[in-house]
Amino acid sequence: MTAWESERVRLLTAHAGDLAETALANVVREYPHCEFHWHSEGKSIPTPRELHPCFYGSCDWHSCVEMFWVLVRLLRQHAELVPAARIRNTLNEHLTPEALKAELASFAPEEHRATQRPYGWSALLELTFETATWDDPDAARWSAGLHELSALFVSRYLAWLPKATYPVRHGVHTNGAFGLSRALPYAGYLADRGDPRLRQVVTGTARRWFGADRDYPGAWEPSGTDFLSPALAEAELMTRLLPAAEFARWLGEFLPGIAGREPAALFTPVTVTDPSDGLIAHLHGLNLHRAWCWHRLAHALPADDDRVPAMLGTAHAHTQASLPQLTGGTYEVEHFLAYYALLLLS
Repeated sequence: MTAWESERVRLLTAHAGDLAETALANVVREYPHCEFHWHSEGKSIPTPRELHPCFYGSCDWHSCVEMFWVLVRLLRQHAELVPAARIRNTLNEHLTPEALKAELASFAPEEHRATQRPYGWSALLELTFETATWDDPDAARWSAGLHELSALFVSRYLAWLPKATYPVRHGVHTNGAFGLSRALPYAGYLADRGDPRLRQVVTGTARRWFGADRDYPGAWEPSGTDFLSPALAEAELMTRLLPAAEFARWLGEFLPGIAGREPAALFTPVTVTDPSDGLIAHLHGLNLHRAWCWHRLAHALPADDDRVPAMLGTAHAHTQASLPQLTGGTYEVEHFLAYYALLLLS
């Protein structure tokens, strides 16, 4: 076991209970809530629970989906560390066919074809993949309920990506690289069952958007509301698409200064001056997203690659900067940070 694996196990053991309790509280907390709503006629806006009887909590729809992924992931992989019976009961109460049909109805209208694109789409596909690949009777039922909503988002990916000439490189929800990365496991699941279309369009788009990128201006990061690193999200995505030797070469041209910890901005944990400010609070997510990406990149390279020590060192520093913020802080942080913590630790 590597030093990081040992540390990961220690941190996960220490924080799994807090992650579970946070997610359990978030998925049933309807307010405060931030909801995108398209007005096509003068009707009153439904309450979050009326509009989304399953995913009404955790401040916004995509964060609620992520909290459900946290619960499923913990129950599936670390049941001994969490209140398993409470988690299973919560999942059974929310992931019902009736509630998920109502979720589908809220997204089906044509005017919502770009709603939650791509961040929420990929979060839902990630949750579906977690349930669909788990040999568990409850998970099989949850997966079946999620299938139609997943199919809608798959169809929207298929319609959108061929027309998306340019990638979105912002460090927030519209980031293209992170969306594609999270969609890929479910795309592979579908391909293994005879439908390769999503995997083909995702991989083709990723290569078209990013395959020729060189000398990325990482020194320009971060922007003040980022919870994703555009540079590292792109590099992490390419670990999934390129053979090991090709990826090592691509990374050397994309970020040529890694061994010397350049650009320094990508190796320096970001400062969060006001965690009660919802947009500044995003930066805690950025620290954990960077830590996850640096670990992913390090493990995609040979162990003796001279870039690995810098990657692992900065991953540790970023983890320590924001992992302690999981609990005890403001809801602006708690409503989403557990997802990035478990992404890193599991």
